[in-house]
Amino acid sequence: MSQGLSFRQSVAYLQRQIPPAADSEWLETVASFYPFQLHRYAEAVPYLQRRGLRDAGLIEELGIGYAPAIGKLRNHLVAHGYGLDRLLETGLITPQGRDTFCRRVIFPLGQPGPLVNLYGRSIGAAFPHRLLPRPKGGLFAWDSVRCCSTVILVEGLFDLASLWQAGFRNTTCAVGTHLTPLQLAQLCDQPGRQIDIVFDQDDNHAGQRASHALTQRLRSAGLDARIVHLPAAHDPNSFFCAGATAADFNRCREQAR
Repeated sequence: MSQGLSFRQSVAYLQRQIPPAADSEWLETVASFYPFQLHRYAEAVPYLQRRGLRDAGLIEELGIGYAPAIGKLRNHLVAHGYGLDRLLETGLITPQGRDTFCRRVIFPLGQPGPLVNLYGRSIGAAFPHRLLPRPKGGLFAWDSVRCCSTVILVEGLFDLASLWQAGFRNTTCAVGTHLTPLQLAQLCDQPGRQIDIVFDQDDNHAGQRASHALTQRLRSAGLDARIVHLPAAHDPNSFFCAGATAADFNRCREQAR
């Protein structure tokens, strides 16, 4: 309805956000490959440590993995009976036959429950963010957050990981500033819920503009939405990497009131 769709059109849209069971199966196969690579390549774990992620239990819980050099995943899946045409169709390899995710930290989307997509964050010079060409699904880990009367909403998965590591388990992630109708519906499924929006403090003010627009939409839906301002040029991940504590983050939340 947030897109001006009829009820029937809205149902059809939401159904398209849920992948068929067969899709979840091959995604599980792919996602299970990456965590085993995390400790096999010298660059992977140090990158996570530079991003402030040092809790081995949390890394395992989130299913974080690593996509190594070109051809590793392709060769693995071909050996398990997946044809190259299928890999090309899913977006796992490029038209040139290269792995789409190469030298990227991988987060599986859909936790907990069936996987719907994979997010890759480049550790090199390539474009930072990459998803497979398919819906990104609902809010991250929503089933474990939806019971909370106050929800912290962030842009990125490293932001979420940093806040979970600091004890803020009522944090969810939209994987970007643009929320889909499914994600908006999830936030609005409990009237009166408080939403703390903690988007990036971008130099081009894109995160700030998205925060203000989303705040208005959520307030119109009857929610108590507020914007949490971090120091200039910071997102939650960089804020904690710079030495901030849970108490520092809570002070920013208090100021938002």
